[in-house]
Amino acid sequence: MNFEELIRLMPPFQAAMNALATVLLSVGYYFIRSGNRTMHRVCMSVTLAISSVFLVSYISYHAMVGYQPFAGEGLIRPVYFTLLGSHIVLAAVIVPLVLLTLWFAVRGNFDRHPRIARWALPAWLYVSVSGVVIYLLGFHLYPPQSL
Repeated sequence: MNFEELIRLMPPFQAAMNALATVLLSVGYYFIRSGNRTMHRVCMSVTLAISSVFLVSYISYHAMVGYQPFAGEGLIRPVYFTLLGSHIVLAAVIVPLVLLTLWFAVRGNFDRHPRIARWALPAWLYVSVSGVVIYLLGFHLYPPQSL
């Protein structure tokens, strides 16, 4: 596999990581609501690992490719950039929220853990789902002129 092929595979790989994170977050939520702490811990740990792989891939991709202008025109532009802006802001916010939630869980502080998780989970889900939507808009519905 050459460098150009690797670059082309990174965005769909990242979207797949986001989609998988969405599923695992949802399943992890189901498990904790069902009282299964062990499976909740497994799901959330795997989700954290997947999201970390996504982040490294995303930063690497943009370090190599740089900015890819959005090719959509008309009304879709403000829709796309509103979605992208909210995605970016929440992506930055969830990092400390997730780490704090993890910290409380690891420390066994199950009074504080769910209080932070109530905010972290929906934000993380939004970022994961919106990441897939951004990928579909930016690479399939309105593909870039060059890659």
